[in-house]
Amino acid sequence: MVENRNIEPKLLEMAEKFPVIAITGPRQSGKTTLAKKLFADHAYTTLENPETREFAISDPKGFLAQFTEGVIIHEVQHVPELFSYIQGIVDETGDTGKFILTGSQNFLLMEKVSQSLAGRIYVYHLLPFSLSEIGENKISNDLNRLMFTGGYPRIYHRQISPTDFFPSYVQTYVERDVRSLVNVSDLQLFSSFLKLCAARVGQLFNASALGNELGISYKTVQRWLSILETSFILFRLQPWHRNFNKRTVRAPKLYFYDTGLLCHILGITVADQLPGHFAYGHLFENFVISELQKQHWNAGKPFPAFFWRDSSGNEIDLLIEKGTALDLFEIKSAQTVRERMFIPMKRFQKLAEPLACNIHLIYGGEENVKRSGVAVTGWRSVQASALGG
Repeated sequence: MVENRNIEPKLLEMAEKFPVIAITGPRQSGKTTLAKKLFADHAYTTLENPETREFAISDPKGFLAQFTEGVIIHEVQHVPELFSYIQGIVDETGDTGKFILTGSQNFLLMEKVSQSLAGRIYVYHLLPFSLSEIGENKISNDLNRLMFTGGYPRIYHRQISPTDFFPSYVQTYVERDVRSLVNVSDLQLFSSFLKLCAARVGQLFNASALGNELGISYKTVQRWLSILETSFILFRLQPWHRNFNKRTVRAPKLYFYDTGLLCHILGITVADQLPGHFAYGHLFENFVISELQKQHWNAGKPFPAFFWRDSSGNEIDLLIEKGTALDLFEIKSAQTVRERMFIPMKRFQKLAEPLACNIHLIYGGEENVKRSGVAVTGWRSVQASALGG
């Protein structure tokens, strides 16, 4: 496993151009470690400390005045009032790379950030390790074990078993973040909600049906889903917006940022349970999509990703927009490539004319070939397909 993160060159480049750098992402994804490594000359403070947070809230000017040479502020979303004061400082000094802000909630969604720091801030989402960051070891050479373990850095640095790491992670971080974001009186009910989301990974998401199953309202489902998105637990993949025949589906699909956490929530306790699990195909699909997402973000590029499905069940697992072209991905956990796997993409390619479509198959085998005009990529080389390569 390498100690460097793929985003490091991009962050250092942007720190010379922007006065504020923001690193968001799930808890325990390595944000603080990365910030301290790249900006070792900066002071460090955390707003998770109650006394420090109280100081920042009661006297924001005095709090920021401590840091004349630059500062890393951890979990800055706890005191959003700081953003407007940071704006004043950077506008006055013109210094670049002065403020490094980290947070485990997507505080870009907060109105104060967009209002105060627009044009002054470069934002990066740091996810758990990608396949290339894990490097070559026993875990990364075994697909099932890799999906079961996930990519949280502490698991690798401390050699912690996933069965020991994830129960504590959910209890310590997920539930705490839930309480901090919204008043959820029944955490057991929220836990059931999380499990039902996991059971629906890679499937069309029906908020009303899930709400009926739990006895909660549609609005509650949407609010709780937003909490999980804001905390970088899961994300919604939206259907592609181009409507060829007025019969495309409108519902999104759910995916988790980390397959190790997903396996834990699904109740999978050993990697050997994966091949026969009802969700194995969707787990592999989740692994590939999240890996492609990491590779885009680590390169400092957006991830304009969608899926497509019509009312007849014709489906493209993943579409990535590239200007006037589309990258199409069919994702199959099977280790044997069949010609029928290409049919959905070939059909869509004709439907999408005159748009140019580059078609890819990522599968559970290891051979990389060009077949019937399709780039066939084994799971080990998924990062090679990340940017359409």
